[in-house]
Amino acid sequence: MNNILSKGFLFLLLLAIYSCDVNDQDQEASPNVIIILADDLGYADVGFNGCKDIPTPNIDRIADNGVRFSDAYVTYSVCGPSRAGLITGRYQDRFGFGRNPLVSPKDTLQGLPLSERTLADELKTAGYTSMAIGKWHLGTHKSQHPLKRGFDEFFGFLGGGHKYFPEQWTFNNLYEISSEGESYQTKLMRNNGRINEEEYITDAFSREAVDFIERKKDEPFFLYLAYNAPHVPLQATEKYLSRFDNINNKRRKTYAAMVSAMDDGIGLVLDKLKEQGIEENTIVFFLSDNGGPEKKNASDNGKLREGKKSLYEGGIRVPFAMQWLGNVPVGKVYEKPVISLDIFATALNYAKTTPANSIDGVDLVPYISDRDNNDPHENLYWRMYDYDAYAIRNGDNKLIRFKTENDRAYNLKKDIGEKNPLDTLNTKLYSDLKDEYLRWNDQLIDPIFLGLPQRKEYNRLYPDRFKKVKNVE
Repeated sequence: MNNILSKGFLFLLLLAIYSCDVNDQDQEASPNVIIILADDLGYADVGFNGCKDIPTPNIDRIADNGVRFSDAYVTYSVCGPSRAGLITGRYQDRFGFGRNPLVSPKDTLQGLPLSERTLADELKTAGYTSMAIGKWHLGTHKSQHPLKRGFDEFFGFLGGGHKYFPEQWTFNNLYEISSEGESYQTKLMRNNGRINEEEYITDAFSREAVDFIERKKDEPFFLYLAYNAPHVPLQATEKYLSRFDNINNKRRKTYAAMVSAMDDGIGLVLDKLKEQGIEENTIVFFLSDNGGPEKKNASDNGKLREGKKSLYEGGIRVPFAMQWLGNVPVGKVYEKPVISLDIFATALNYAKTTPANSIDGVDLVPYISDRDNNDPHENLYWRMYDYDAYAIRNGDNKLIRFKTENDRAYNLKKDIGEKNPLDTLNTKLYSDLKDEYLRWNDQLIDPIFLGLPQRKEYNRLYPDRFKKVKNVE
């Protein structure tokens, strides 16, 4: 009898050890994923890219705890298409999202096509709970709301921008507004309903992010924290403005305060991960959706040429950092070209799930960990359909046509400011890059909706665009 009991005890002990091991493996196989997205942030406006007048200690923590990408790109130089690429892991022109969508709550085409699956959709198949916080800008029709696109929770606004002070949020719904600009004054949404929020918008988004992490700490989660800071309008509270009495330029001072508010919130997020003991099991990405519009919001793209709306480096190269403690190098600068599409691929690989659609990104971890010394991408591509503009980057070389009659080539390693075009238009380099761009372009489709640049035409075609309808939201 004692022998049987001893064997039974041994069996239970081994079973417990095995179960713990399996649980540990499951935990390792399902890291939490957080994407923190700034809006119109200048390339040189974070400490890890050399900013001197705006301290960003918490954004810099991500780079210090992981990897800073010096040559990181987004797929477009304005908000909507860039976000469509990020959230699907696919070049957005593959599915016709080549324009910034309009606020149009009755239009099923103004946003992300239902053929596309978001990162939240894919992670749900692996047992993740997901929340979108902040700016959506992927469609305002009820079929395109975040809770219809894979997310379990939503807190934020649907359009392309918003005012920051709650006393200015005077419209209860999108069917109460009469213009695109008035969408900036709608009340915030929680899930599918409107709420009366009382905090400065950046602080509210940070609060909700921390709350979500605390509630979901015991299960795999995906948090998409899409701040609208420092997108215009330039608005900040005295709490943040008082930090920058050293900046005389009023617009730059307010911009700095907005970035500082966002940085504070990011610090709260990182602190909460550590407090809950899940810091090492969470992949954190930080980036901007496009380059800074320097003249409009007083941002700074440093040595990069131009900014938002441009295919020069200032429009598409963005601050980008990633941390995953214990799994990626600490304090590393990675200099080979990467793109926002890689976030989708990286997250899915470690969630151990396969995307339903073909994707264009790659898992970054083998490259930044020096297990793969090749370039993550042979080529990176951009198209701006309405302007007959394009760019392609191969290694250090970039071929571009943007607001010029002729194509121009630059060596970005030697000429990061794109000031001195190479004499390559009759060379094999030119023909190879142009042929490769044309091959890629053949895979794309035309835009499926009229966007912000065509808003006058859209209003003429749809004069009842904002007319009240039932069950809009």
